[in-house]
Amino acid sequence: MMTAFDRRTLLRGAFGLGATGLLPGWARAADPGRSPAALTGEEIKLTIGHAAARIDGKAGHAVTANGTLPGPLIRLKEGQNVRIAVTNALHDEDTSIHWHGLLLPFQMDGVPGVSFPGIKPGETFTYEFPVRQSGTYWWHSHSGLQEQIGLYAPMIIDPAGEDPIPYDREHVVVLSDWSFLHPHELFRKLKVNAGHFNMQRQTVAGLLAGQDQALKDRAEWARMRMDPTDIADVTGSIYTYLVNGHGPGDNWTGLFAPGERVRLRFINAAAMTVFNVRIPGLGLDVVATDGQPVSPVRVDEFQIAPAETFDVIVRPTEDRAFTLVAEASDRSGMARATLAPRAGMTAAVPPLRKRPVATMKDMGMGDMHQGMDMPGMDMSMRAQSNAPNVPLTPGVQTISPMPADRMAEPPQGLADVGHKVLTYSDLANLNAPEDPRPPERTVEIHLTGNMERFMWAFDGEAYGPVKKPIPFRRGERARVVLVNDTMMAHPIHLHGHFFELVNGQDRQPLKHTVNVAPGGKVAFDFTASEPGDWAFHCHLLLHMHAGMFNVVTVRPLEGEGA
Repeated sequence: MMTAFDRRTLLRGAFGLGATGLLPGWARAADPGRSPAALTGEEIKLTIGHAAARIDGKAGHAVTANGTLPGPLIRLKEGQNVRIAVTNALHDEDTSIHWHGLLLPFQMDGVPGVSFPGIKPGETFTYEFPVRQSGTYWWHSHSGLQEQIGLYAPMIIDPAGEDPIPYDREHVVVLSDWSFLHPHELFRKLKVNAGHFNMQRQTVAGLLAGQDQALKDRAEWARMRMDPTDIADVTGSIYTYLVNGHGPGDNWTGLFAPGERVRLRFINAAAMTVFNVRIPGLGLDVVATDGQPVSPVRVDEFQIAPAETFDVIVRPTEDRAFTLVAEASDRSGMARATLAPRAGMTAAVPPLRKRPVATMKDMGMGDMHQGMDMPGMDMSMRAQSNAPNVPLTPGVQTISPMPADRMAEPPQGLADVGHKVLTYSDLANLNAPEDPRPPERTVEIHLTGNMERFMWAFDGEAYGPVKKPIPFRRGERARVVLVNDTMMAHPIHLHGHFFELVNGQDRQPLKHTVNVAPGGKVAFDFTASEPGDWAFHCHLLLHMHAGMFNVVTVRPLEGEGA
């Protein structure tokens, strides 16, 4: 008799998303990867509408662009002008498109209530802007929670001159998470019970077997109402993890010829999932992040948070298949794909690794040993003295006593994997900085939350009508310090600008999104060069929805006096 697992596996392979016809040309398996099908030119049209999706044999509802999930690849050229007409055919809700990582006039940035009103049902809005950069980017809805149910797609911008990254073949690799539960229902369940989807808690059986935390540590964490296995809010218990719209059983395949330099353009378009990416048997040369080239770094694995992009060169020399593994950071599931010389080839899929358990350092205790006396410092977990400007509202469960710069550390759960893992401190800009001035001032922003109540904010105050924006003078050079007072990582994205990570490199890397480790802090230098109102938020969609959002203002605007 066929087991339930066997039936699920069969259904996943036979009735995956690829069987519905919703896949765009660029995302189909065994595409040669020479010139992926794309929308190009100076006039592009997108129509946003409802569609039925079928994943793992199960029907669901999606919001799509031009009827595909993911949406169509847009390919532009640095130096061109583009007009993108977006028509809302949803009939019952507004929509929008944000051009993630692009430098453009703020009125074209696509954030309802910040840079424009949004696109009403039946209306068309035309985005028009010059293309000022090159690299790997993406676009997605900034309305409601549409991004979670399909409204996202890649964008490639070719350089005006010679590409600084040589390659023979390319594949776009869009990672995402999919749930048949509506995102508003996901949010409701997390508000009722923030650990609703965590099926990997510590157990008595594990304690008796000597696994995970000792009894004393478990009691201490329970007293603080902290769960060290709370790594991800939404997990593989409800998510299917996708590569280019394909579930694990659909096995998206990218082709190569042995000896070629293959450029893999990784985009994390997931709503709530941080992925750890590796290709067993192949070294990965990281050559760009967030569209900007970096000095090549050879690694075996890298972590990519929602909103980030990484370009990687691989050079397979053998005539065999390789498995591309994108494991959720809590190791509750994985996205899987294949690189192969021919369609139909597969390689072994490694099992999920043991899930990580948070440490005192993830709680903001730095490198201290528990019980260690620190003169002049309050080591309690909610001391106002450690964050004088953060009001201790019900949404502030903890304040990190000793937040640490963790950019030179492997990301959470990857310190003991036995191979080279990319760290932020490995990244160096391929080019000299455009603005070598030192910062004029420092702005400190605390990432705060109450994990039990699923409340998230900047500086203890969720976004709303009375929330004050973060102001900058046009042309100002500033250092921004992000302090994570929570036990979860937060990918923080600034619209309309690149910033330079202060990571110990002489040539600080340019990024538009940085994942701030639990209990950690990150500094970046930033030139407020683009006038306007810009969204600034956590790119975990449900954290943003809960209030971890604000507006960065750059003044004066064009035509205004100083």
